Amino acid sequence: MSVTRWPLVFHVVILAVVVGLLAGCVSREDSAGAKEAPATVPLSELAGLTLQVGDQKGGTEALLRSAGALDNLPYKIAFSTFTSGPPQIEAATAGKIDFAITGNTPPIFGAASNAKVKVVSAYDGSGRGDRILVHADSPIREVADLRGKRVAVAKGSSAHGNLLAQLHRVGLSPSDVQLVFLQPADALSAFTQRRADAWAIWDPYTAQAEADIAVRTIAEATGVTNGAGFGIASDEALADPKRNTALSDLLVRYAKAVRWAKDHPDDWAAKYATEVGLDPKVGAAAQGRSLRLPTALSDQLIGSEQELADLFAESGQIAAAPQFDKWVDRRFSDTLNPLLIDR
Repeated sequence: MSVTRWPLVFHVVILAVVVGLLAGCVSREDSAGAKEAPATVPLSELAGLTLQVGDQKGGTEALLRSAGALDNLPYKIAFSTFTSGPPQIEAATAGKIDFAITGNTPPIFGAASNAKVKVVSAYDGSGRGDRILVHADSPIREVADLRGKRVAVAKGSSAHGNLLAQLHRVGLSPSDVQLVFLQPADALSAFTQRRADAWAIWDPYTAQAEADIAVRTIAEATGVTNGAGFGIASDEALADPKRNTALSDLLVRYAKAVRWAKDHPDDWAAKYATEVGLDPKVGAAAQGRSLRLPTALSDQLIGSEQELADLFAESGQIAAAPQFDKWVDRRFSDTLNPLLIDR
């Protein structure tokens, strides 16, 4: 090679390196959105896999077990119980769990904090069990009466979203009330001891409170928020062929289990109450109105989540509204669509 050709070769090499770096930057910039799913593997290859699944009040495990959906699993599942959705998002981001089902607000808080999770399935929870409760003898008759009052709520939970939307509906903002951020057990204590004037909460805690305390409902989420639940999976699990395969199988099993529960409401309510230690009447009330039916991860549903995210940002509850669809991955939709259930 002659000396005179070195500059040209050098420039070509530098150009190739720059193009490669730019391509790498584009790949990293796209990391918030859905990536191409890894190849699946035969279920027979999952014998050594343990899928880590987050749960709340035993609901997911109880449903799967009651419907027989945990029989003949080609992999193992380890369930972990959480008090609400936000800790599940944190655990998934930290790689401690692979999957969980949350309400409609935790994924918004997760996206706002750049959580390493994706929404992979959707469920119609009706919103009927997501309520704002006051004591039966309280002078508070409607949401507008909450001005200046103390309202207990779990931060980042579906109840937080419902409360925010209800306040917005009557022209109030979070600054017009005193938000007391507490997880359900502590919120129950505060509300019972009247250290909180109202309690924004979801089933089965709503049903439990209605059975144990003289309360009134001043608002419910139906028609105000989408009342949805979402299955969230960690980015790490979605990128792994074996866990990705197991997640697909688990989502199908869960959808079939919900269909069983819908078709056998009395059997499910009784088994649910036994599994999670609730009075049968409480279990029946909660599951009769809050059973999460598989629904489409549609543009309309994602749009309603964006509206809720925007409201959280506008009210100062989060720093900025995330572009929510970047935290949605529809890779399992074709598999789940035949299993969707109308309420």
